[in-house]
Amino acid sequence: MQNDFDGSSIVVGLKQSLKAVEAGEAARAFVAEDADSYVKKPFIAACEQYGVAIEYYPTCQQLGQACGIVVGAAVAIV
Repeated sequence: MQNDFDGSSIVVGLKQSLKAVEAGEAARAFVAEDADSYVKKPFIAACEQYGVAIEYYPTCQQLGQACGIVVGAAVAIV
């Protein structure tokens, strides 16, 4: 599967992505619509607070593939 973010530095996973958003290091955020709400809600709230644009993927599997990993991903940032 082709990496949809070629040439960009990608962070995958809630803890690391949230840290990057709060540190002002995130240009864009990505959220899987089918991710658990306890994962999505605080991440989306942080992105809104820090002014990071959010793009949505239909499934965790699709977001993971877009990030170039074999497993699914609930959230990611570039």
